[in-house]
Amino acid sequence: MIEHDAHNALARPLALGDPSGLRVGIKECIDVAGVPTRCGSAALADAVPAVRHAAVVQNLLDAGCRIIGTANMHELAFGVSGANALGTPVNPTWPGLIPGGSSSGSAVLAAAGECDFSVGTDTGGSVRMPACCCGVYGFKPTFGLVSREGVLPAQTSLDCVGVFARDPDMIARGMSALVPGFAAPGISSSPRLKRVKVDADADVLGAVDAFLADMVSSEAVLDDLGAAFTAGLAIINREAWRANGALLATGKIGADVAARLRAAEAVSDDEIAAAERTRSRFTAQVDAALDDADALCLPTLPSVPPALVHDSSALLRLTAFVRPFNLSGHPAISIPIRTAAGLPAGLQLVGRKGADGLLCAIASWLAGRP
Repeated sequence: MIEHDAHNALARPLALGDPSGLRVGIKECIDVAGVPTRCGSAALADAVPAVRHAAVVQNLLDAGCRIIGTANMHELAFGVSGANALGTPVNPTWPGLIPGGSSSGSAVLAAAGECDFSVGTDTGGSVRMPACCCGVYGFKPTFGLVSREGVLPAQTSLDCVGVFARDPDMIARGMSALVPGFAAPGISSSPRLKRVKVDADADVLGAVDAFLADMVSSEAVLDDLGAAFTAGLAIINREAWRANGALLATGKIGADVAARLRAAEAVSDDEIAAAERTRSRFTAQVDAALDDADALCLPTLPSVPPALVHDSSALLRLTAFVRPFNLSGHPAISIPIRTAAGLPAGLQLVGRKGADGLLCAIASWLAGRP
């Protein structure tokens, strides 16, 4: 068990599983038997302890892993800064910057070396975004690949259980523990990479250009990328309101999340219908772009992470490039890179649905280039 949590990443230290196994941190919205699933919220502080492990927790234990604890997170997984009155994890490499959310503690545990890999959830970028902020790899699998049994919220059309690690090979090992039979294939030749045209800050684009060098063979234009961001917000707001709106009556929800929940109540059926039409169009656009490519490439975030703030609503635009792929359901991984000034940036790779192993292999191949 971790006795000293230097970066305030753990909500509850634990020592479950094989003492010699890979060390794993678990986001606090995932059930661990005997532990209340607080989801980073005082409104759930007195929740009845989980009766059984979530499916992913049981799979980790069956794979011989050692669970070191549950990780702090942005309250109710409904924010992107990672700030939380119950515990704001400290970005290990850039302590003045946000750790990212909502899987903040999971990202920090991996970045600080407190675990071999960690587990988070990603509804609108909540694995890839904090991975970028903290300088680690973050993988969101194809929607539905990883069981969400015992994960909150129970009902979602966007959320995926994903993995953080300091190197891409460990991402694949983590996925193989979560999904028995998962494997990343060997790559013997250069993958076919296609660059998605986006509007991002010059320092971020420069970092992506420098990392990719001459690896990209062509360009893709996803016409509905911006519309997919808006549609993803509408759907997550509707689903978050249905899952957590009743908790507002406790008066214990933090101000930023309470404001977002109150606004979420106003999402109309017409907005949801329009969002679903966008989902269909955008998914087809991504599928078409991947017809002659192994992965699409674009920045993880449009700008470097800002200084730590406690009002997450002003930061939602940071998810402009990650949220759309929750809407479409494609697998995506954030590769840590740095700007010329040494600040955190990320290269996001997006793959074909079901080609999760190949996407991990491409990330490993890129990391191993001379």
